[in-house]
Amino acid sequence: MTEWVTAILLLIGTTFMLLAAVGVLRMPDLFLRLQTATKAVTFGVVFTFLAVAVHFAELGVSFRALLIIAFFFLTSPVAAHRIARAAYFVGVRLWEESVVDELRGRYDPQTHNLESGKVPDSPSPAQQPPSKSPQQTEM
Repeated sequence: MTEWVTAILLLIGTTFMLLAAVGVLRMPDLFLRLQTATKAVTFGVVFTFLAVAVHFAELGVSFRALLIIAFFFLTSPVAAHRIARAAYFVGVRLWEESVVDELRGRYDPQTHNLESGKVPDSPSPAQQPPSKSPQQTEM
């Protein structure tokens, strides 16, 4: 039974890795390629190392496999974000059919700072004075 579970986990892991490779070849720009590769490869690594943990069924091997999985879940999204941010800052062009560039006009190339959204004209509900309920006005 363990061999079947291992084989299924390896098959799922290699499928995700194959999808990542196809995504890198098929996506039109760096940002989409990065997103495709990051997510699919992370899941591929997870299923591959789960297969390792199931196959060997030893505490030390399973613990190391789980540590590697945790490492990938913590570092892969952060690394992809940093690479994408650096690519945007140096001027890598978006795909011409991209609909929205949420950073356009909010990035200062001199200081490399991103501005948050515009300040609303009306105060937020937290800044408004509390309104009196009808019961409070009758007293």
